Amino acid sequence: MTASASYFRATLISMPWALFNRPSLQLAALKAYVEQEMEAEITTAHPFLQIAAAIGIDVYRRISETSWAGEALFAPLIFPGQRSKTRRLFRESLRQSGVAGNLPDYDELVSTIDAACRSWLARQDFSACRLLGFSVCFGQLLSSLHLARLIREQGFSAPIVFGGSSCSGTVGQALLRHFPQIDYIVDGEGERPLLGLCAFIAGKHDGLPEHVIGRTTLPTIPCHQLENLDLLPIPDFRPYFTEIKTVFPELPFIPVLPLEFSRGCWWNRCAFCNLNLQWQGYRHKSAPRMIAEVETQSQAHRCLDFFFTDNALPPRESDQFFRHQGQAARDRRFFAEIRGTTGRDQLAIYRSGGLHAIQVGIEALSNSLLQKMAKGLTVIDNIAVIRDSAAAGIVLDGNLILEFPGSTAEEVAETIANLDFLLPFRPLAKAVFFLGHGSPVCRDPRTFGIFGLAPEHRYRALLPAEIAQDVGMLTMDYRGGRRHQRRLWRPVADRIAVWREFHRNRPHPGQPALSYRDGGEFLIIRQERVDGPPLHHRLHGRSREIYLYCRQIRTRADIQQRFHPLSVSALDAFLGDLHRKRLLFQAGEQVLALAIRHSP
Repeated sequence: MTASASYFRATLISMPWALFNRPSLQLAALKAYVEQEMEAEITTAHPFLQIAAAIGIDVYRRISETSWAGEALFAPLIFPGQRSKTRRLFRESLRQSGVAGNLPDYDELVSTIDAACRSWLARQDFSACRLLGFSVCFGQLLSSLHLARLIREQGFSAPIVFGGSSCSGTVGQALLRHFPQIDYIVDGEGERPLLGLCAFIAGKHDGLPEHVIGRTTLPTIPCHQLENLDLLPIPDFRPYFTEIKTVFPELPFIPVLPLEFSRGCWWNRCAFCNLNLQWQGYRHKSAPRMIAEVETQSQAHRCLDFFFTDNALPPRESDQFFRHQGQAARDRRFFAEIRGTTGRDQLAIYRSGGLHAIQVGIEALSNSLLQKMAKGLTVIDNIAVIRDSAAAGIVLDGNLILEFPGSTAEEVAETIANLDFLLPFRPLAKAVFFLGHGSPVCRDPRTFGIFGLAPEHRYRALLPAEIAQDVGMLTMDYRGGRRHQRRLWRPVADRIAVWREFHRNRPHPGQPALSYRDGGEFLIIRQERVDGPPLHHRLHGRSREIYLYCRQIRTRADIQQRFHPLSVSALDAFLGDLHRKRLLFQAGEQVLALAIRHSP
């Protein structure tokens, strides 16, 4: 676009540790919206590409997998007195995440990153720029603060605005108090507040829009969230691809394009979650709009790989979207986060439409613990989505939260017992509970038996004490049974390690560890074990029929009605035998067959 002299010019910036093989969806969406709504030329910049090139994309990738390590590299550039603490935090974070090997020296990395930032800045011309904006999500705060300060040191006087999930609520207000390089904070959804801020700076408005915080008290102009996401323009990723051609002319990677189907979470009740602080309510695009957006972006950028940024896809619209993708004869691949309530038939539709990998919030394998977490699911629901995803050919990643406040020995024992039934499937990741700022647990700590909330100790390594105490940040430390919880959950961590080792050593990982082949009047189940050769089980006649009927969650009453006449004692004996052999999971009156079909 060639802008006239009257156009309002702004630059929006995304810093490390955004994933280098993805453009910033936030920047692309804001650029498209502001340019649609006013005469403006919005430049978007991704300095993380230059930093990835400077330190190497493999090193960048490994650091970006643990945001604490990334923040520790920028902290001494802002607070030199923190260097000894941040060096230690960097090493500990990488060691705990398992990515520490063969990385450059910490101090060398700090110097290289600083030089890359200064080199990038030296090539920029902000002389016509009337606003500089930083999108600040988890892991991007200190890098953004560093570059903003360098911009000020270079004499650029345009106001600087920070916005994003790491600037919500009281955190954003505290950032404004402690960091003079920031002039404004956008608290919440960005499009309308940024547009209003641009209009204010351009002299078209006398006051700031709601949700924009400045250093002086000014009149405010009402500014509400967008009601209809279908009216948003398609995000503009073109600047990212232009930058790639300059920074990586031989393109050593294929970009993955981010997509946004919805904002917020339609469940939004999980006790530990603080991912939706910037949204008010749940909204989603229509399936036709999403279909058109994917087609446009795929053709414009010659990309086939997509990543939904949603906390939870909208179920009904997703059904329509993936059904269309399955009929479109395109070899696209999608990643998405979905709820554990997604059923077997839905997953089959999603897989045929290109959904290859998912994140599911498993979180717990104890029914009472799931209730404490307000997950709205049961253990058998979690096991069903794990089994059904594997049957559909979808790679499922999920977390098991350890050390949740108030967990009991009985809940841990239930977790250990239920882990045995998941041995055949892709291992869950262990995730030690952290207290998220603004989460239900944080807002009501007494209910969960915790007290003494304070800034997370790793922030105290990154920031001087007085700033860390005031800013608060997105994770918190607390007191209340933490040592007891560590002891309780240690056997679960050990069991997960055995689970992961089992899958690492499987001789035929392409074959399910628990599978069946159907012979029409009988079926044969193959079951791999940790400590011996595979077992084979044969089911005949009605036993076969009942097992296949239980490929989705059934009740005993369902089975008896379907296979009448069938005595209670005979059914109990049959289901009990399969449960003991870990071929079927039962919880009260509900049962679920675990083996998935595999034809060699």
